[in-house]
Amino acid sequence: MYPTARREELVDDLHGTPVPDPYRWLEDPDSPETQGWLLGQEALYEEQVKPQRFRERIEELLQSGSVGVPVWRGERYFFSRRLPGQEHAVYYVVDADGTERPLIDPMRIDPSGLTTLDAVQPDKEGRLLAYQISVGGDEESVLYLIDVATGTRLEGPIDRCRYSPIAWLPGGEAFYYVRRLPGTEVPENERQFHRRVYLHRVGTSTEDDVMIFGAGLKMTNYYGVSVSRDGRWLQISASEGTAPRNDLWVADLTASPLDDPDLVVVQEGVDAQTGLHFGRDGRLYVHTDRDAPRGRICLADPAEPQVWRDLIPEDAEAVLSDFAILDDLTDPVMLVGWTRHAISEISVHRLEDGERLGEVPTPGLGSIGGISERPEGGYEAWFGYTDNTTPPTIQRYDARTGETTLWAASPGAVDVPPVKTSQAVYTSKDGTEVRMLIIEPVDRDGPRPTILNGYGGFGISMTPGYSASILTWVEAGGVYAIANLRGGGEEGEDWHRAGMLGNKQNVFDDFHAAAEHLVATGVTTSAQLGISGGSNGGLLVGAALTQRPELYAAVVCSAPLLDMVRYELFGLGATWNVEYGSAKEPEGFGWLWSYSPYHHVREGVPYPATLFTVFQSDSRVHPLHAWKMCAALQHASGASRPVLLRNETEVGHGARSLSRTIDLSADTLTFLARNTGL
Repeated sequence: MYPTARREELVDDLHGTPVPDPYRWLEDPDSPETQGWLLGQEALYEEQVKPQRFRERIEELLQSGSVGVPVWRGERYFFSRRLPGQEHAVYYVVDADGTERPLIDPMRIDPSGLTTLDAVQPDKEGRLLAYQISVGGDEESVLYLIDVATGTRLEGPIDRCRYSPIAWLPGGEAFYYVRRLPGTEVPENERQFHRRVYLHRVGTSTEDDVMIFGAGLKMTNYYGVSVSRDGRWLQISASEGTAPRNDLWVADLTASPLDDPDLVVVQEGVDAQTGLHFGRDGRLYVHTDRDAPRGRICLADPAEPQVWRDLIPEDAEAVLSDFAILDDLTDPVMLVGWTRHAISEISVHRLEDGERLGEVPTPGLGSIGGISERPEGGYEAWFGYTDNTTPPTIQRYDARTGETTLWAASPGAVDVPPVKTSQAVYTSKDGTEVRMLIIEPVDRDGPRPTILNGYGGFGISMTPGYSASILTWVEAGGVYAIANLRGGGEEGEDWHRAGMLGNKQNVFDDFHAAAEHLVATGVTTSAQLGISGGSNGGLLVGAALTQRPELYAAVVCSAPLLDMVRYELFGLGATWNVEYGSAKEPEGFGWLWSYSPYHHVREGVPYPATLFTVFQSDSRVHPLHAWKMCAALQHASGASRPVLLRNETEVGHGARSLSRTIDLSADTLTFLARNTGL
């Protein structure tokens, strides 16, 4: 028996359409009725899911730890590393003499494990470090400054710094940063928004910070800010929410005051994303998808930043991700990072004219993290590498020899099980070819219990990476598939836009077609097929289970968006209407109403076994989405298959401690195994 959930006869009229919302009372997390319902769901979950399987093996495979790409400042560099068994990665500095020192250890700050390190930014000389932490998963970052040599805290806490870039000026005496307006100055329901760019002088009160940008612009804007290495050029970008476009300005800080920079438009009102890099050679390098959905690199004169010419033109297949300049060579080069159908590669080009000279050797077919160089110039580059069986490593490329060598491996030794990885190409409903990564046992014989995962949104690419959860599932005899759906960035910005706004159904069609391909090719059967997704991927599997319930046996729906008619009213939802559309407008409402999972639950339908996993402190996607959908599914499907809710407290949408990661992974695999026959 499911906990009782009262159904209200509440119907809104939106653009002439009656929109029922029987469980709106669950939007109030503090009401006694909601609290009682959640306690009932917790008791049901504990009764149904235990005992837990897989935990020990997931923990073993996570003993690899992890290591991050180094950030160089002169002869000193900074990096993160998580040792086997550590709950969180620690941020280190390595001095010129090779001495390694921990700078920020979240567990020393808070032994409970609830504090996470959100961002770090050393100053241009490596003498000061700005870092941001938050507690309990709320992602409400608080900013601090420390002296790198001593570890002494110099400033902080500075609040309202969620998602704030830190742009240091040379000398470490000041920086530009982004901060929200005080809550007292904005309506209560808008406190997550209203960001501004400020100039802060180290050693002074934030009350004296000068607002330099953002007044009068859209409340949902996000801002980027950076300062060139020589301190001359300021760059500010503005994006409306998560829109795949930005406005961009630059200012010459030698020609106008730091607190009143004379900003010049680079692009404004243009439907493209663009970023700038002021080279040591005096040239301006422009990374843009303007007139190039897969990306290109252009050259410009900083004095005329609107006039561009191609250096690295758009590739017909690969998506340009990042670049680095190595100029301590007779013939300086540019390294350019690409993803070709979700697999990473790096090409080498002559810096002067962009001519392709060759490729950087990489360890395999996997994913490459950001390419790092020495800011003052050099011949070396560092990049992260991982694939489905390789824990994170850092590789070093030497442009003098053309060789790539292992620079740092994840610190723990693990026994990785043998698996077979392949990339399938299948056809979606409208004839579009879509790719899917399939990880399976090397000796698979016949259909096997399978998990299909996807995301399909915000231009985010699903690329290969080390996953203890995936390896544990495959070692136990299952198959794991990851579909590169439209809405993602695997094939460039056009691919993203083919799955957003009015094109969102393409994402769900791509996912259904992936499932059908797995069944048709004998990898699995519908009775053995589970699907899994989180956040926008939670919306994906929520739509999948309501559109094609007969195709799936089990669903894990994590931190999902499910009430798409009201999503804008909660968390950061208002910043996503550029991706999904707005129910305030007739056209946008039509798109959202056509697939909103909560509104497409029908009584008497034998829905798949479903587990919702949500996080009480999630300030991006409110748990109410899963609460309402869970109540609706429990009412509709009766006792045919289990519909359960895993409601976790003091954790949010993003980073979490290792032990909590292990528990969540083990619980979800246990549920999927029981309901797919593994």
